[in-house]
Amino acid sequence: MNDIELTILMPCLNEEKTIGFCISEAQEYIKKSGISAEILIANNGSCDNSRKIAIDLGARVETVPFRGYGNAVRGGIDLARGKYIIMGDCDGSYDFTDLNAFLEKLREGFTLVMGNRYRGGFEKGAMPFLHRYIGIPFLSFLGRLKYKTDIGDFHCGLRAFQRETALSLNLKAEGMEFATEIIGAFADAGEKICEIPVTLRYGRRGGKSHLRTVRDGLRHIRLILFN
Repeated sequence: MNDIELTILMPCLNEEKTIGFCISEAQEYIKKSGISAEILIANNGSCDNSRKIAIDLGARVETVPFRGYGNAVRGGIDLARGKYIIMGDCDGSYDFTDLNAFLEKLREGFTLVMGNRYRGGFEKGAMPFLHRYIGIPFLSFLGRLKYKTDIGDFHCGLRAFQRETALSLNLKAEGMEFATEIIGAFADAGEKICEIPVTLRYGRRGGKSHLRTVRDGLRHIRLILFN
C-alpha cells in the first residue's frame, strides 16, 4: 500500500457532467508531477453514467453503499492505497492540476492541510451570497471556538491528510457535517494543521447542488455544540 504515495479521492453522487473533467485534471497532475498516485472514486449510489465514465478513464471506482457525504469520504479513506489523501469535490469547482502545495505540506509533516477559499478567491457566481458571507463564516467561527484552531474555512471541499492518522481518529459523521468533524478530530488530537489558498471555480455541474442549506447547516451546529 505504501508504494502509492498519494490517493486523489473524489466522493461521487451522479456527477456524469463533471467527473470526466475532474479525473482528466487529476491525471494531468499525476503525469506532470511524476508521483506514485491513484485516483479513487467513492461512488455513493450514482444512478447515472458517472461510474462508467470514471472506469473508462482509468480511475479506480469503489462502491460505498451507505448514502451521505461523510459515508462516501470515510469509505474512500478505508479503501485508499496512498500514504496521503487529497480529497476534492468532483463538480469541477476545484483545480486538480495543481496540488503541489498540499503534497509539500504533507511531506513537511503536517497531518491535515486545509484549502481556504477566502484566501484564494471565488470566481463570479461560484458560491451563493448567504453561504459566502454568512453561513460559512459563522460555522467556521463556531468551529474555531470549539476546537481551538485558527482554520478560516471549515467547509472547503479540497483538503489533504495522512491516511493512517485519519483512520486512527474514529470519524463517524455520515453527512456534510463530516467537513467539520475531521477538522475537530485532528485539532483535538493535537495534530499539525495548516491552510493554503485555493480558488473556488464556478461549478460545471449545471444542476442542483447536493448541499441542503438549512438541514446541513443544522447538522454542523449540532455536531459542534453537542459532540
